[in-house]
Amino acid sequence: MSKVVVTPLEPTPEALANPVRRYLLATRPAFLTIALAGCLLGFATALDAAFSWPLALLTVLLAVATQAGVNVFNDYYDHLNGTDAANVDRLFPFTGGSRFIQNGVMSPRQMLVWALILFAGVIAGGLWLIAVRGAGLFWIGLGGLFIGWAYSAPPLKLNSRGLGEACVAAGFLLIVAGADFVQRGAISVKPWLLGLPYALLVTNILYINQFPDRAADILAGKHHWVARLEPALAARGYWLILALAVLALAGLVAADQLPSLALVSLLAVLPALKAGRILSLHAHEPAKLLPALQFTIAAAHLQPVILGAVLAWMAYA
Repeated sequence: MSKVVVTPLEPTPEALANPVRRYLLATRPAFLTIALAGCLLGFATALDAAFSWPLALLTVLLAVATQAGVNVFNDYYDHLNGTDAANVDRLFPFTGGSRFIQNGVMSPRQMLVWALILFAGVIAGGLWLIAVRGAGLFWIGLGGLFIGWAYSAPPLKLNSRGLGEACVAAGFLLIVAGADFVQRGAISVKPWLLGLPYALLVTNILYINQFPDRAADILAGKHHWVARLEPALAARGYWLILALAVLALAGLVAADQLPSLALVSLLAVLPALKAGRILSLHAHEPAKLLPALQFTIAAAHLQPVILGAVLAWMAYA
């Protein structure tokens, strides 16, 4: 068996001897703010309803816990298929998983149990919310949990079948819809429409992260689109998803679903444009993509926060 190479900043058993810190960091907490951004947008779409801070806080907790559970499940199943172990091009902490299993910080069984505990907590809290706010929330929650599990878990392994991008878009759109429903107490088309640009920008996080992981994913049989296409051609997919996000927002303004002021949220496209240019230049060179990953994450956070602020301004001005 080859020796595990641990790069700087990666977790080690010695550095994470404290069990609380170990289990917290296993969820990759630095990346959970993207779920928070989706919740903020969902709350903003529901400002025409009575707002409840306690319900909002519980919604954020459950959304973040869901994403945390999905992250841990993904680590577990990527250990089983071998992709994380084979990943020598990873750009930690952005790609290649948390490295908790590969570096001996936690066992595969511990990771699986932790993922199940997180999902169990989400189910418990979700059932209470359903009882308080309405049965329609059941389908939103069920959809989110199912997508999060089926993304990487056999037998479905949706990301390995080229459906990962659809899973991410749907999963994060459900966060916006769920946050809106908790405040509104009813299904509305508004969060589904207004959340689409955000969901597409989050999808590009997955898409660009697959470039450093490409070689390992091919070895593991993960046949997502970045693995199926030659890198330079695959890079065009990033531009396609970004264009769809821009067109979705512009279309919502043109259709009077959003005020013209909402176009200011397109400022979030600026870092994404920079990321796309870096990707187009260095699609074959994973080591040079780190700034592009960071710019893509920034765009996916900025757009929903700016749009949410615009909606709040319009509601209270």
